[in-house]
Amino acid sequence: MMNENERAQSMVLGDVEVIRVVEWHEPFLPASGMFPGADADVWKENEDWLAPDHWEPDSDLVVLALQSWVLRGAGRTVLVDTGAGNGRERPGMGPFHHARSDFLGLLAGAGVHPQDVDVVVNTHLHVDHVGWNTVDTDGQWVPTFPNAQYLIPAADDSHYGPDNAYGNGAQEVDRLIYEDSIAPIHQAGQAVLWDGMYRIDEHLTLESAPGHTPGSSVLRLASGSDRAVFVGDLLHSPVQILHPCCNSNACLAPEQAVASRRRILGRAADERELLVPAHFGGAGALEVRRDSDRFAVGPWATAGPKKSASAFE
Repeated sequence: MMNENERAQSMVLGDVEVIRVVEWHEPFLPASGMFPGADADVWKENEDWLAPDHWEPDSDLVVLALQSWVLRGAGRTVLVDTGAGNGRERPGMGPFHHARSDFLGLLAGAGVHPQDVDVVVNTHLHVDHVGWNTVDTDGQWVPTFPNAQYLIPAADDSHYGPDNAYGNGAQEVDRLIYEDSIAPIHQAGQAVLWDGMYRIDEHLTLESAPGHTPGSSVLRLASGSDRAVFVGDLLHSPVQILHPCCNSNACLAPEQAVASRRRILGRAADERELLVPAHFGGAGALEVRRDSDRFAVGPWATAGPKKSASAFE
């Protein structure tokens, strides 16, 4: 697994500093359960590079990183996704139930304090992307980042909020997530709902990529000659680059998720965008190549340690 010195790393893309903050990096679910459409052979055939950062062969567990990205450029600080949060009621959700981590300490160690953040991007509204949106202050959930606009996909806000009765009532935890991590942002007047496309600044643009959730989105970075695309949960494993038709077990609209994945991978390959998924271990980001009518894994990103830190108290 990831060592202590890899919990906070940074690299520079054009005029933008990119800081990766890793809340945890652990074996998560069996490969067959997390990716029911993936042939078991694909893991074995690629074991030499999937293990140990992305797959644990002996247990057949997919290894995931829970991480956020801080982007500093154009005079502002943007935080992409906010992890699992502390002390949340998440029954039935394994490591997210009553989770404890020093995420804010990691941010501070990288020189980022809550009051410094100008924009929070929630790529979608799943449990592990919105948890540090808020903190418990005297028994009330309040925005963690008091000066930030929180950019929230309108389609997810509708689906997971009271309009569609918290994900159509499919699981009780969706209501809990919305009530402690999203509703307080609205109440504080810091929520900005968007759909389709939303330009943050001269370097950063949000774009809808539905399928995993109704409002799933990607964030594009363009600065100088550098390009990157932060894809949230469009991919959970590099196996999905080799087999884009392979959805995770959490994709709500499978066909739409495949179409979004193929589109984003195609552009990343054609325009040499650095692909930055939310949950890849190892270097966390990589290039994608076309291999005839398929995609191939290209070079991995190079980042240096920002500060030695541990995610867990």
